[in-house]
Amino acid sequence: MKISASIYSDARNNLSATIADLDAHQVDLLHVDCNDDLSVFDDIIALRKITDIPVDLHIITPTPSKFYARLLEVPVEYITFQLEPLQEPLNWPPAFKGSKGVAITTDTSIDAFEAHENCDFILIMATVPGQSGGTFNKDNFRKIRTFRKRYPNKSIHVDGGVNGEVSFILRNMGVSTAVSGSYLFKGPSIGNALMNLTARSHDSSYCVEDFMIPLEECPVASTENASTENILEIIENGKLGFCLVTKPDNQLEGIVSSADIRKALLHQLKTQEIITPKLLINPNPVTIQASDSVFTLLKLLKRTTFPVMYLPVISKDQKAVGILNFVNLIKGEL
Repeated sequence: MKISASIYSDARNNLSATIADLDAHQVDLLHVDCNDDLSVFDDIIALRKITDIPVDLHIITPTPSKFYARLLEVPVEYITFQLEPLQEPLNWPPAFKGSKGVAITTDTSIDAFEAHENCDFILIMATVPGQSGGTFNKDNFRKIRTFRKRYPNKSIHVDGGVNGEVSFILRNMGVSTAVSGSYLFKGPSIGNALMNLTARSHDSSYCVEDFMIPLEECPVASTENASTENILEIIENGKLGFCLVTKPDNQLEGIVSSADIRKALLHQLKTQEIITPKLLINPNPVTIQASDSVFTLLKLLKRTTFPVMYLPVISKDQKAVGILNFVNLIKGEL
């Protein structure tokens, strides 16, 4: 996951000193906020003279058209327009070559993206725009998950409240870019903050249930009709590589993953035994409780002696309530 440094959040240094520090620490992008002010391009021109770090420009304006000419004269690598204040259609200049995105606040549904599917990414504002140092609104975890499912080929950027713990969760959810401002500049150093944003151990403010895939969105087979064919069809149609198996009251019976299918096939080749649901289902998967913290999750993963790709989430009475899928986290570390 890329870190986009919100350069105007550094109250301790002038712009040149801020950029020099970010350059030395090899930050991925420079996030430039613009509140309906064309003079922002003067800063971008100044940035181009001292660094080649890509520019991530976020514009809040009712009239995006007045920015089009300057965008072509002073191009940037990423450009985002905030949707809520727009008073005219967003008609991108065809000659613009950078990545295009639209931004929405927590209160705006991702349905708003439907009119902008020609864009490359969405920027989800997880705190109130313009208020530095806010707390990440956990409702946005659901929005990220929903957007990822609806638009699997679009990128997700997140701005607001991104600290070390939130950064870990966002990487796990497949977010491609996180904007960091006050957290990055108010710590002991930029290097220290960047290490925390990319580290794997964090203090906890959120629970597993805040960002898991809930049961209603999981591929699930019931023990009442869990035939071998049924289980394989559910895995194939679910497109997530696994199937939870539950009893009628949602008590977790087990999980079937691609690895379990391989084991069953090897067993069949050696014994000629028919593959039954019992042969497919792993009845004792590693699980975690919905109320457990990110810190507890990381401790569990560290002490597990084998790679965990899918982690069923259960309630205190052992009922299945969701799952954690670590595919996106692994991709983000590449």
